[in-house]
Amino acid sequence: MGVRLPRHRRTARRAVRLLVPAALAAPALLAAVAAPAPARVAPAVIAAGEEHAEATCRTVTEGSRVTAYCHNPYPRTDRVSLHVECARWWDVDADSAPVEVPPTAYVELTERCWKEVAAAWISHDPAPAPAPQAP
Repeated sequence: MGVRLPRHRRTARRAVRLLVPAALAAPALLAAVAAPAPARVAPAVIAAGEEHAEATCRTVTEGSRVTAYCHNPYPRTDRVSLHVECARWWDVDADSAPVEVPPTAYVELTERCWKEVAAAWISHDPAPAPAPQAP
């Protein structure tokens, strides 16, 4: 009478019995599985002249104050501005000065109204590319 193995050991032996012959029979299959995936390149890196990749921004409104949180994961500098439209006709709308967000940087912009906020948005403007230096 055979010895009864715990279930996980039986499953492991079955897997070894199935996978080892397949691995020995098809070395090309193993090479394909072990090959590293091709590296992905950000769109801004592929073609610098094509499309500008903008910083990722989100806005949070708390009462009459609006805060924008922007992060730039791309290799080119992005220039962002926060614009706030106030709900009351007598309340002055607010536009922040443009702020440069260098690669891998994070910025916070804050503006406010006296009373309620009607709308808030972010505008993006690519910073000019640095001029090449003469050797």
